[in-house]
Amino acid sequence: MKFRAAVLRSYEAPFALEEVMLSEGPADGEVVVRIAGCGMCRTDLAVRRSAGRSPLPAVLGHEGAGVVVETAGAATGLHVGDHVVLSFDSCGHCRACLGAAPAYCDSFAALNLFGGREERASRFTDAAGGALAPRWFGQSSFAEYATVPARNAVRVDPALPVELLGPLGCGFLTGAGAVLNSFGVVPGDTLAVFGAGAVGLAAVMAATAAGATTVAVDRNPERLALAERFQAVPLHAGASDLPARIRRLTDGGARHALDTTGDGALINDALRSLRPTGHLGLVARLHTALPLAPGTLDRGRSISHICEGDAVPGLLVPRLTALWQEGLFPFDQLIRTYPLADINEAEHDCDAGRVVKPVLIPEGSRD
Repeated sequence: MKFRAAVLRSYEAPFALEEVMLSEGPADGEVVVRIAGCGMCRTDLAVRRSAGRSPLPAVLGHEGAGVVVETAGAATGLHVGDHVVLSFDSCGHCRACLGAAPAYCDSFAALNLFGGREERASRFTDAAGGALAPRWFGQSSFAEYATVPARNAVRVDPALPVELLGPLGCGFLTGAGAVLNSFGVVPGDTLAVFGAGAVGLAAVMAATAAGATTVAVDRNPERLALAERFQAVPLHAGASDLPARIRRLTDGGARHALDTTGDGALINDALRSLRPTGHLGLVARLHTALPLAPGTLDRGRSISHICEGDAVPGLLVPRLTALWQEGLFPFDQLIRTYPLADINEAEHDCDAGRVVKPVLIPEGSRD
């Protein structure tokens, strides 16, 4: 099977739209999906900063959505013509997977970031027959087609705009899941969100839908305006009395805080913004040591890392699409679409903060 994909050949090079090939059909338990749209996530771009850890050349992309065109094995639970959102890969049989925590799968890093399913690595090649790295997050969906384990694919209502749904499999899933799953936000709760990018704004929308009072912190005025549109109180990250302001706005301190920045100073501000027994969740990867100021973890405050919103994608993705249909999770307002051929422009706009969530549309995907 031949099709076009955006290939990254070196950590410094731009993406190149190339013809690639799957030398075999789907294995038992897999499906082939015609990609209608794929979100661009910061994790895709972080490959450049972690040069040498993720193998190249590769087709990245892990927020794909589209239509099933082929299935293999009776146990996939999917049929040709089903509309699906693709999410992260997991083994399905370790203790974490069996405990409904697939984001903490024993093989998560190997399957999603550092090499994938080695026994399938040789199937994915470029036009000259050169091997491409195994599937990124089980997808490699910066492409016209993707072959994925059926476990990674969540069936959705065909009436939904499938080309826009891909970010529900990772970025929006992470922010909303942190609020709805990790924190279990209920009406009357208070939440401070640090960083109003795709993950942070998804958290704001989910918190508003859940009935919480939310404060959003960022340095970008346009991002703060978006947060305010979604009913959060906007605060500039550079304010000298930021924790005190948040405590005043949340009647003594936020019950929950979510940091999407990985910035040590803001993480300390987030801890100072909490009420006693408050919880801070981190979703960004830390690249340096995190010194905590004295007293920040006093009085029962806690801090933890949250991966993929503690989500079971098959449960959370339908919940988020239902909220969207009710007008309570307007994630589409964060999206700007680009042709797949313009992937480098999308990356530049993402890096410059000109777009919250780029979504790449393969040519002819709506045919």
